[in-house]
Amino acid sequence: MAAKYLDAIMLFGDSITQGSWEMNGVGARLAHIYARKLDVLNRGFSGYNTDWAFPVFEKVLAKQHEQHHVPRVRLLTIWFGTNDACLPHSPQHVPLARFSANLRKMIHTVRSPASPFYSPITKIILIAPPPVNTIQRGADLASREPARDLDRDFETTRQYAKEVLEVGEREGVPVVDVWTQLWEAAGKEERGLERFLYDGLHLNEEGYRIAYEELLKIISEHYPELRHDQMQYVFPAWGFFIDHSVEDFKSNTWIQRYQPPATAATVASTDLEKEKEKE
Repeated sequence: MAAKYLDAIMLFGDSITQGSWEMNGVGARLAHIYARKLDVLNRGFSGYNTDWAFPVFEKVLAKQHEQHHVPRVRLLTIWFGTNDACLPHSPQHVPLARFSANLRKMIHTVRSPASPFYSPITKIILIAPPPVNTIQRGADLASREPARDLDRDFETTRQYAKEVLEVGEREGVPVVDVWTQLWEAAGKEERGLERFLYDGLHLNEEGYRIAYEELLKIISEHYPELRHDQMQYVFPAWGFFIDHSVEDFKSNTWIQRYQPPATAATVASTDLEKEKEKE
């Protein structure tokens, strides 16, 4: 069992979240820039919609009485809509009103003091689903054995992406508008989405790059204290050991010297990182 060491960013969503360590995705990029500052937890579940995801949500979150024993979730991203927006004949379809209610329920699960999962330290960001390229998606489904009918359409997915924005506005939660960013980058032409989706549905490396850059903008704008370049290492930079013994480290001398007083989870100074990490 690993000791409690770093607080965390939790990425909660469907297959687009599950795959975010692939192809230089959002998760992989975040894990790189937050190394030694925050762990990045992938809680993506391929094929899930918000109906199926909520019971899982209650499994992956720590309850209030458990939170002092486990890493705290400092940032939670919620990225659904791609499967909820399936057409009604699909078992993955969730009606728009219920999709909206499910997102609000997830937010309140973390934010409401009455919730057993209440976590006032956790900041939330919603992420809108990307556009669907029905040209690619249709070709992919038609090529399968047996062939399958198209299960999504462009306009419906747009409506679900818009609903994420409206939920964010009503609940005071910032939103990464992946739908609009990719649509505009594609020149507002469905075929142009091939640059960002490898099968008409899931993001490729370029699509993830855009989502990642937009996520960093939202973090910087709404939660600047969680910017990776404003956070410090939990354990000191290696230069600490030039001037101090291992015994100093074991006795927690490094905490008194390097820990910012306002943030109990961080310990190394920015100046120390800049001066001592250079090899």
